Amino acid sequence: MAKPRKKPPLRTVQISCNKCRAPLYKYRKGGKGALVKCFIERIVEDHTQAVGVCPACGQEFARETMIRGTPAYKIIGGKVMVK
Repeated sequence: MAKPRKKPPLRTVQISCNKCRAPLYKYRKGGKGALVKCFIERIVEDHTQAVGVCPACGQEFARETMIRGTPAYKIIGGKVMVK
């Protein structure tokens, strides 16, 4: 499998908890599709204390994994909102 592109995308999105609307990440997302994974190297701002857990309500929204040889967070469907 190919690694993600070296040059990060220019578009940044705000990722927040779908339950309590607390901000989680500011992320450099590429493409038009739904947010399925977050590569750790593309996260610009991180508002969480624990990996994959919302700081306000404590809901788990992601799991840590390796995707194409790069560390990433696999997003659980319906747990986050992207703006």
